[in-house]
Amino acid sequence: MRRLRGIGRGRKTRRVLARGGAGVAEQLNDAVGGWPGVKVTPMFGRWGYFVGETLFACFPLRLKEHDLWIRLSLEDQARALKTPGVTPHRRFAARGWVECRVDSPGAVPRALRWLRRGYEEVRRRPKRD
Repeated sequence: MRRLRGIGRGRKTRRVLARGGAGVAEQLNDAVGGWPGVKVTPMFGRWGYFVGETLFACFPLRLKEHDLWIRLSLEDQARALKTPGVTPHRRFAARGWVECRVDSPGAVPRALRWLRRGYEEVRRRPKRD
């Protein structure tokens, strides 16, 4: 079982957190969590996908929510926005963030392609001191 950061001591772990998600989230967490340097961490009601300290995507913990947020380069963001099911992020579009609807297992491969782009973008950036 993959260890999850941020659950804290003295609290019962919800089964869905212990399993690493459910439904589409479980598929995304298993795939992205296997990439080198990626940490999958629950935060503020979402699964956060990190490379080091840098967040590059997040997906809701709740099964009823389906909006995957991904940070892309501005060039990739422009390409992604031409894809059906991808919209600018409500608040952070100017920083390259997009929202991708992932409401079924059939939408996972498309989401993983954009997640991979976000992941590669974060890995290319110089590390901050």
